[in-house]
Amino acid sequence: MRFTRSVVTTTAVAALALGATTTLAAPASAAPNTTPQKVCGSAYKTVNSAAIGSLGTVYLTYNASNGKNCVATIRNNPGAAVDMALWIEVTGTSERGEDFGRYTSYAGPAYVYGKGHCVDWGGGIGNVHVQVYDSNCGALKEHRVTEVR
Repeated sequence: MRFTRSVVTTTAVAALALGATTTLAAPASAAPNTTPQKVCGSAYKTVNSAAIGSLGTVYLTYNASNGKNCVATIRNNPGAAVDMALWIEVTGTSERGEDFGRYTSYAGPAYVYGKGHCVDWGGGIGNVHVQVYDSNCGALKEHRVTEVR
């Protein structure tokens, strides 16, 4: 890493000395500038998350002032549009939200009123999907399932 950094620095200094302007691109693996709060809203705090393989993460957030949960699926490396999905459901009710389609960076948001209830939620990117059941409801242990379809 030290060698790479010194080569980049030397190259940039030499270019500036010659009167050129240099813009160094971020590495391809740099994380996107998208957060669950940018997708769901600034009042939503992340309360749980689940990795979707190495492709990204599905986040469960909660807004204490209105009792709503929100879910967002965010890719690690935005790029060409791919199949992405998310869903959330208040356990044992018909209260449900979902989003699916072809997206370049994130899917969502989807909201449900979940104050005082367990929630089931999940997301997917490409052919990798994760589902979390009986989540965020006190002493009950949640159940996670990750699958490649």
